[in-house]
Amino acid sequence: MEVTARAPGKIILAGEHAVVHGYTAVASSIDLYTVATLRLRPDGEDTINLQLKDVGLDFSWPIQKIKEVVAHLGSPFSSTPTSCSLEIIKSLTALVDEQSFPEARIGLASGVCAFLWLYTSILGFKPATVIVTSQLPVGAGLGSSAAYCVTLSAALLAFSDSVKVDMSQKGWFIFKEAEVELLNKWAFEGEKIIHGKPSGVDNSVSTFGNMIKFKSGSMTRIDSNMPLRMLITNTKVGRDTKALVANVSSRKSKHPEVMGSVLNAIEFISEEWSNIIQLHALDDLSLAANEERLIELMEMNQGLLLSIGVSHAAIETVLQTTMKYKLASKLTGAGGGGCVLTFLPIQLSETIVDKVVGELESFGFQCFAAGIGGKGVQISFDSSP
Repeated sequence: MEVTARAPGKIILAGEHAVVHGYTAVASSIDLYTVATLRLRPDGEDTINLQLKDVGLDFSWPIQKIKEVVAHLGSPFSSTPTSCSLEIIKSLTALVDEQSFPEARIGLASGVCAFLWLYTSILGFKPATVIVTSQLPVGAGLGSSAAYCVTLSAALLAFSDSVKVDMSQKGWFIFKEAEVELLNKWAFEGEKIIHGKPSGVDNSVSTFGNMIKFKSGSMTRIDSNMPLRMLITNTKVGRDTKALVANVSSRKSKHPEVMGSVLNAIEFISEEWSNIIQLHALDDLSLAANEERLIELMEMNQGLLLSIGVSHAAIETVLQTTMKYKLASKLTGAGGGGCVLTFLPIQLSETIVDKVVGELESFGFQCFAAGIGGKGVQISFDSSP
């Protein structure tokens, strides 16, 4: 028996960085997925294996060695998500380092630590192989680490005693509501290991899908009544999310009143975004008017993000390029590189879109369209020998 789980990436439509400080953000899932397949091994085998297919990394740990490292956890099973202590993170990091982690991939080491923590906490020390693949670029602001933690948590919980699922079901299906809440909490703990102080937006969107409004740990699902088209441009410029978040916090400490005003303005933009996309447009004219309001909000949001120090030369290149075609763009995620969203009005011709994509790709950027507001995490079982 094996289980496969998939979880979508995300874009933040409004409110990034402000959300870390307790302000509102609006986020949406996109139909690009991270997929994890978990196959339990016979009890006689004694290893836990993790294969990260997209980056060509393959790890294998003797179960006895993992037990020695996390023995002070007490029972390896936990029905309640708990945080990983710094002491245990250091121990898990040592386990990862023993695998001769390649220098070029060292940024992924925290994700491997998160895997070990989630695995032992949810499933204990059962021998298994876990294979992970993803359509999401790493470190680009599309929630790749959250989708990774969500899909791992889903696969692990499916074989745990914490949830009850009918393994005879065919095709993709979702957990029950209470079980999805539990899954989201576990994924958040994995995100903490990777990012230190995540807002919880990314894992919530990846878990529940569709659109959400998020503030201070409280999530409200949004039913959008407005078709949205976005071009996503990956600048391929890597960044350090933790450092960018820390820099914004530092600026807030130095200029509390100014930063307070900026973050308040970002929150107003998020709230207005939420209100507009829930409106019912009576005709094409009112739809166009609502689109124009969102375009203006995007432009203002990007200006505010620039003011708090999270833009980048590559992001500005995207902005200037799309501006020539009178299209509005903003960074999504932590900034400092990563991905940029460009609003595509419903009536915009594909000829213009092709021209924009061609010009952006001439800079070495990667452009792609993705459905916005799709389903969250899903699982599927395979009982074939």
